[in-house]
Amino acid sequence: MTDKQRFKSVWDAIENTPQQAASMRARSELMMNLAEVIRERGMTQGDAAALFGVTQPRISDLMRGKINLFSLDTLIDMAATAGMSPMVKLSKPKATKQVRHKRGASPELATV
Repeated sequence: MTDKQRFKSVWDAIENTPQQAASMRARSELMMNLAEVIRERGMTQGDAAALFGVTQPRISDLMRGKINLFSLDTLIDMAATAGMSPMVKLSKPKATKQVRHKRGASPELATV
């Protein structure tokens, strides 16, 4: 029998590092929201391209979810241009158990 591993998101399961997973989560959320705004406004890809100052094929890439073609900076800029209010939300790291060092040892706290 195999042990099943649980992940917070699909990105945590398929990316190599927590940093890559965090970037992909943010980019995918921005892309989905941008595509939704374009659809809700009834914009053509040409209209959206003119708004964002990009080409129509670039909007096609966005609408098709080609996430690797977009940087986080680009997507945040596009969201701001669309009148959205993009923001970064951070959570504090989970508490770790702290171990005290013996006298004379380094004053830094180690985590276990």
